[in-house]
This record gives sequence, structure tokens and C-alpha cells, in this order.
Amino acid sequence: MNSLDMLAGEETPPAAYQAPQSFSIKSWAEEDRPREKLLLKGRAALSDAELMAILLGSGTTKLSAVDVAKLVLAATGNDLNELARLSIKDLMRHKGIGEAKAITIVAALELGRRRKETAAAERVTITCSTDIYNLIRPNLQDLPHEEFWVIMLNRANVVMRQEKISSGGVAGTVADPKMIFKQALEKLASSIILVHNHPSGNRQPSAADIMLTKKLKEAGGFLDLPVLDHLIYTDRGYYSFADEGIL
Repeated sequence: MNSLDMLAGEETPPAAYQAPQSFSIKSWAEEDRPREKLLLKGRAALSDAELMAILLGSGTTKLSAVDVAKLVLAATGNDLNELARLSIKDLMRHKGIGEAKAITIVAALELGRRRKETAAAERVTITCSTDIYNLIRPNLQDLPHEEFWVIMLNRANVVMRQEKISSGGVAGTVADPKMIFKQALEKLASSIILVHNHPSGNRQPSAADIMLTKKLKEAGGFLDLPVLDHLIYTDRGYYSFADEGIL
């Protein structure tokens, strides 16, 4: 029997069987599905991607909701602060995320931001620049544009009120001294703290920032309404004029 006859007489080995791949979360073990996992093990047991998958609800024909969430998070360096900066249009650039899902993500992140803001609204005494930063952070976190705020204090340095004075573009905003002191005088504040953010992340003051601070400090002296500090806020830290001895 030649080699051809031998081959003809043998059964052709079956091709390796490959089960059809399923991308649906429903095909997973129950304890691995995000919703069921949350019910069984609690919210702390879920990864960021699994929590986000619950918001998404579904994926695509080739990607589960968790896979879609992982891709979006990976694009932001797995940084939730970076995720919070994305607009609805930014989110919709990702495969598997339409307008409704993008709106859901933005709404969830905004609720988280407001929760921080509510916690910060409790009676706070300012003792240092870190107190200012922690107080104002919920108002300025993740903003893509500049805003100028004034924090009004009583004689015990307890926060009476926080007021947004102006909102501008990426490169700057206008801070009108008349508006700043009008708000503080109407609220009978004993002193004020100035805060504005740099969306670029650069903590260093510009020449205009320094000039404005000196101008407002001088005006506050005439009105017996001292300016205690001017904080430049960024999501990664801050610059305090008082700490640097400029004020």
C-alpha cells in the first residue's frame, strides 16, 4: 500500500472545535455579571468598568458593555477625573456609545460632583490654603473654562457664602472688582478669599493674576474688607498667594 492508499484509508482528523464566541453579559456566570455581582457582593466589589457597564446597559454585537466601558476608560488613562471632563460628543466617538448612553454617563458623573459639593457646603472654618482648596474643589473640578469665585468669611473665618463672579473661556475670565466687593459688602462679610481656576493645569500666576491680586488687596484695605488669600485652582493642586508671601 503506497502512501496515497494509506492516507485514503485513514479518517481525516476533525478540525479543532471552536465554540461560538458570545459577547453578551447574559452568557457569563451569574456572579460575574455586573448587576448580579453588585447584588451579591456589594458595590465596592465592582471595578470601574463594571460600574460603568451597568450605566451602559448593553454593548455591541462584538463587545459586551464591560468591554465598551474598558475601552472608554483606557482612552482616559483609567482616570475618572479625565472621564468627567469628556463631553457628550467626546463619549459618542467611542464605538458602542450613542447619545442616550453618553447622557447617562455624564448625568452619573454630575451627581457624583454634586454630592461632593453638598458635603463641602457644611459649615467650614478656613485655617489654611488646603481648607480653601477642599472647599472650592466641587465647584471648579473638571471645568474646561475659567471661573472666578469669591469666598466670604465672618470674623471667625467661618465660610458665609461662595459666589461665582464670572465665567470665561479657556484662557481667562474677567474679574470686576466692583462686583467682587459689592457681593461681599451686601453679605456683611468680614474678609474675603479670591479663587480662580486654570483649566490648563498650570498653577503659576500670570502677570495679570498678580496685578489683579494687588489691586484687590489695596481696595479691600480701603473698605476694611481684607483679602486673605488668592488661590489658583487646578485639579492636580493649587497656588496660594498667601503661602508664597505675595499677598
